[in-house]
Amino acid sequence: MSQAVNAQLRTAQEIIRDARVTQAPNGVCYTTAGEVMLPSDDLERIINTVPRPIAASLDRKAFYFVPVAIGDGDKTLIAERFDGDPPDGAICHRNIDSGNSQCVFISTRLLDERFAIAFEFYINVGHAFVDKAGISPEFAELVWSQATSNVRGETSLDAHEFRKQAQTTGSGHVDEKAKSDYLAAAFCDSIAIYMLAVCLDVDYYELREREYPLLAPSALAARLKKIAELFPPNPGFQFDIFYKRRS
Repeated sequence: MSQAVNAQLRTAQEIIRDARVTQAPNGVCYTTAGEVMLPSDDLERIINTVPRPIAASLDRKAFYFVPVAIGDGDKTLIAERFDGDPPDGAICHRNIDSGNSQCVFISTRLLDERFAIAFEFYINVGHAFVDKAGISPEFAELVWSQATSNVRGETSLDAHEFRKQAQTTGSGHVDEKAKSDYLAAAFCDSIAIYMLAVCLDVDYYELREREYPLLAPSALAARLKKIAELFPPNPGFQFDIFYKRRS
C-alpha cells in the first residue's frame, strides 16, 4: 500500500462518527467523504431516482460514497484520497452495522464513472428492498413463465446460475429453493436496471457481461415494464423503452 494512501486512511467507524448524513426528498439517507470525484448534481440525481416505495424500505440504512473502501480483516478502512492504482484490499462496497442501523460504503473511485457508481448503488438498494419486502407475485409469475419458455439469457450471474439449478433437478421436478433464489435475484436485478434506466440513458448492450448471456431484449423489456408498473418514477423522472430500427 502506497505512502500516499497510508497517510489518508481512516476507519469506517470514524467516517460514520464524523460525516453528516443528508436525507433526500425520497427519504434515502446518504453522505460523501473524501475526494469522490463525482459532481454533486450527478450524485443527487442518482439518489433521487429511487422510487419512494423502494426508498421507504431503506429506513435505518445510510449510503456513504467514498473514494475507496478497503477490507482489512474484520476492519474496514477508508482512503479519503489516493493516486495511481487502487490499494490492496479495495472493494466495491462494504456493509457496516452501527448500532441499530446499517451503513453501506460505496467506492466511487474504484468504480470510476457515473454508470458504474449508479449501478452499484442501485444493486445494493435492490437487494435491501427485496430482503425486506420480498418478491412481487406478479413479477415472479412473469419471470418464471419466461424461464419455462426457455427465453435466452439472464440479468446477472446469480440469476443465471439459480435458474439452471431450479430447472435441472434431473427428476423432472423444480428445485423450489433454487427457484426462490432465482426469482429474488431476477427481481433485484430488474429493480436495479430499471432505476439505472430512469436515471441515465442506458443502451441495452451496456449491460452485457462475459460470464453469462444477457437476457433477450424483449424479455428484459417486459420485466422492466412490470417494475415500472409496480414502482412508477418519482415526479420529475420518466421511464421509456425505445427500440432501434434495423436499417
